[in-house]
Amino acid sequence: MTINRIFVIAKNVFQEVVRDRILYIIGFYTLIFGVSLRVLPEFAASTENKMLLDFGMVAMSVIILIVTIFIGTGLINKEIEKRTILVLVAKPISRSEIITGKFLGLSAVIAVLVTSMTGIYLLFLQIANIPHPTVSILIAAVFLFLQLSLIAAVAITFGVFTSSLLAIVLTFAVYLMGNITQDLVQFGRLSHNPIIQIFAQILYLILPDLSRLDLKNDAVYGLHALPDFTALTINLGYGLIYSVMLLAIAIFIFSRREF
Repeated sequence: MTINRIFVIAKNVFQEVVRDRILYIIGFYTLIFGVSLRVLPEFAASTENKMLLDFGMVAMSVIILIVTIFIGTGLINKEIEKRTILVLVAKPISRSEIITGKFLGLSAVIAVLVTSMTGIYLLFLQIANIPHPTVSILIAAVFLFLQLSLIAAVAITFGVFTSSLLAIVLTFAVYLMGNITQDLVQFGRLSHNPIIQIFAQILYLILPDLSRLDLKNDAVYGLHALPDFTALTINLGYGLIYSVMLLAIAIFIFSRREF
């Protein structure tokens, strides 16, 4: 059954990542955030609460982003380089099942990391008696998971047809550009140059608008204490649809590769 095969692949990816001790990254996050609680107030006593709230969210995002990109780009590429992909394709498993299973396995890893780090983040804030908008932070964490899952789909897509190094560079580039797509459109309008405007619009249409899924500032400043569920639902749908489209592209390319 297709679902069972996808589940087995996803489970294997998750177990492989855990065996690589990647979950030690949770301890690393605990360490640096714990240190920040002691160090940051020394430099900015007047704004220490906002700085700590911001630092905790940013550190979480950056750490899991790095893990996602380095693992995601290698999920398929390493199989190809080591020729173990020949064993997989020889089995009664479709290539779409391989891509889907790899993606879901990596998404499970991301979910564990986001959940664990968010729990640690909230625990430290509670211990330090730092006022924080819990609802906003939880919403931001959910959308962080969605954003990083989308990046995982980008990483897997590039990993299907490029080398690991190039896939890493391209995925980082998509992440950086995806966070400023709206700024690119504004820049194109301000340039008054038709070519630049068209180019900026094309980039906006092709690249994922990751700012839709970035609610870190909202969490820090508590803007979603009473969330706009309509906007959140639209952005949630956007992230899911974009991830599915990327996986469809990855499956299309992978299905046409010869080994």
